[in-house]
Amino acid sequence: MSKRNLALIGATLVSLIYGVTFTIAKDVMPQFIKPYGFILMRVGGSVILFWLVWLFLILQNPALKQKILLSDFPRIAAAAFFGVALNMLTFFKGLSFTSPISASVIMVSTPIIVLVLSAIIIKERMLKRKVFGIVLGLIGTAFLILYGKSIGNAPQAGLGNFLVFVNAVSYGFYLIIVKKLMDKYNAFTFVKWIYLFGFLMVLPFGWEEFEAVNWTFIPIAIAYKMGFVVVFSTFLTYLLNLVSMRELKPTTVAVFIYLQPLFATIFAIGLGKDELSLVKITSAVLIFVGVFLVSQKKSASE
Repeated sequence: MSKRNLALIGATLVSLIYGVTFTIAKDVMPQFIKPYGFILMRVGGSVILFWLVWLFLILQNPALKQKILLSDFPRIAAAAFFGVALNMLTFFKGLSFTSPISASVIMVSTPIIVLVLSAIIIKERMLKRKVFGIVLGLIGTAFLILYGKSIGNAPQAGLGNFLVFVNAVSYGFYLIIVKKLMDKYNAFTFVKWIYLFGFLMVLPFGWEEFEAVNWTFIPIAIAYKMGFVVVFSTFLTYLLNLVSMRELKPTTVAVFIYLQPLFATIFAIGLGKDELSLVKITSAVLIFVGVFLVSQKKSASE
């Protein structure tokens, strides 16, 4: 099997893991652990894993060791704030209020948000077709936020959908901020610092909720799901993205985010955790059409 095919499989697995995570995380919180406590556990576990892997790699190949310039630490701190702290705090809090399908559909608006932020921050030229796509995508997202009612334990779906949207905006900022770091250093040089800073940022929010968990009453199945989010949804997905980006263009890797709602929907409906509705289908169509228009390559006439 070629390296490119392995990279495509890796990118697909990332979307599959994220799609499953929407429902798995809903099973864990807020019944067994509240959102911020879960985030503290997720980030703390990932910090340990990233630093251990970095130490292992350095011992195997000392040439991989790189020194980060002091001038780059503010960028790392900003990446930690937008990519870990604000990103995860709003996502998990939002997911505790809304449904897996609604959350996953809103996350597909991320490429649109990245394009808007790129136009504002780095003055990237925006084409009329892309502007139209952005408008469609935002209408779909707003429609889902305002009217995306859900079954079961989603009593505040509107607030939850809004928080997931804030999470997508935060992740858009992170992608732009982290790009220069990726060009200067190998990933493990800076990602361990991003997660360490992120851990310190979420600690004041999550410690009380983490401390309140009664671990003796956590069922084995729930403990496994917690471990899945730490090891697979955070640590492993990052490693798989690294593998994919060695062989594929970043734009190709980004396209795989569109698979997340598909996997999330199949998994959530299959387990009876959510249901489809006209609002969700309409919102999804608007967002997908918007993302399609935004992600199209520039034609010769443009």
